[in-house]
Amino acid sequence: MTTMPTLGATAFKASCLRVLERVRRTGEAVTITRRGKPIARLVAASDEHDRPPQMTLQGTVEVLSDIVGPVTPPSAWDAAVPAPPRPKRHR
Repeated sequence: MTTMPTLGATAFKASCLRVLERVRRTGEAVTITRRGKPIARLVAASDEHDRPPQMTLQGTVEVLSDIVGPVTPPSAWDAAVPAPPRPKRHR
């Protein structure tokens, strides 16, 4: 297992554009540290991240029946039963 290069936050700030170009070109991630502790990881962008997350599910769903129609018949709904009359208000 190879270790990914690390760079202190101050050094990253001073050479940000160079580091970005290197990561883009090589695809190798860089860990950015502050006082020796990792605070961020810079990775190359991929085409996969350009797609909406829902697209990762494409081809994984099987439609078994009508997905537009109601699940239960109208007789099962409370709305199918007429509402009782409201009591009259007295003033």
